[in-house]
Amino acid sequence: MTARKHLKSIGSVHVVQLDQDAASGAVLFKALGSEPRLQILRLLTNRNCSINEIAEALDMPTSTVTMHINVLERAGLIHTELTPASRGLQKVCYRICDQLVVTLPKAKEHTQNTIELEMPIGAYTDCQVQHPCGLASESGVIGQFDDPTSFYDPDHIYAQLLWFKQGYVEYRFPNRPPQGAVLEFLQISLELCSEAPLYNDNWPSDITMWINGVEIGTWTSPGDFGGLRGNLTPAWWEDWSTQYGLLKVWKITGHGTYVDGIQVSDVTLKHLNLGQNSFIAMRLGIKNDALNVGGLNLFGRKFGNYPQDILIRFTYTTDTANERR
Repeated sequence: MTARKHLKSIGSVHVVQLDQDAASGAVLFKALGSEPRLQILRLLTNRNCSINEIAEALDMPTSTVTMHINVLERAGLIHTELTPASRGLQKVCYRICDQLVVTLPKAKEHTQNTIELEMPIGAYTDCQVQHPCGLASESGVIGQFDDPTSFYDPDHIYAQLLWFKQGYVEYRFPNRPPQGAVLEFLQISLELCSEAPLYNDNWPSDITMWINGVEIGTWTSPGDFGGLRGNLTPAWWEDWSTQYGLLKVWKITGHGTYVDGIQVSDVTLKHLNLGQNSFIAMRLGIKNDALNVGGLNLFGRKFGNYPQDILIRFTYTTDTANERR
């Protein structure tokens, strides 16, 4: 490169992108981390100097100046050329740029995608219950009161309320993660309460949830709520019986399991073996050895106070750079 061509670059901006070339950044910072080299760069502002001129101006040995010049040149901050002198050739130094721009590594851009599914409470795939128990649709009782075989009645899929003293119901949700996505958290919300004779606001019950056979935690329901009709409870349902529950939100993350934001266990997503099957099994029940065996009522979208069935949300994070590719 000739001096004439090189001088066209004086006043330019030198950009170092650390996310693309960390080695160049290390060389640059090393070059700038020296007061003598900074003095040389200041000296070369709007002028070109030979090695001897720099040594004389800064009162440095020529050998020392040569060492600093080599470091600055490797960093891309100056350029040198051999030009004719009165005695042979001399090395002339040019500063390449007036501004330095260093871009730090960027955080990966992520987008969150949520898949939401709603499962009717009567669409369980497995069950094992003990009386007192029963199911009710929007229009009437399914099967018979306190008869566990009613849970196998073909009409159980129409249930809008189900209850039992002990045992479980299990549901299977499709497991369809987006390609390349990472599950951030799994959230399940449902309306629940204890199961007491008629109703009893002070009737604690330990209600446990399992995901893929892994016990994720227990929530203690304070009671079986009645005395005030549920907003959605059908008119045919008697006033003296259970009317509504509490909407509980279970959330499993990479740090633990939470109910309404309160941690109930250390079970995390990695414990759930989510990649092994095409479905996710969610079981809800009362354990045989529970401290409070107070049963449970599970409400559908047309019973109780909340117009929803079992709502499950999968929230994934996707690298937007991968999406663009």
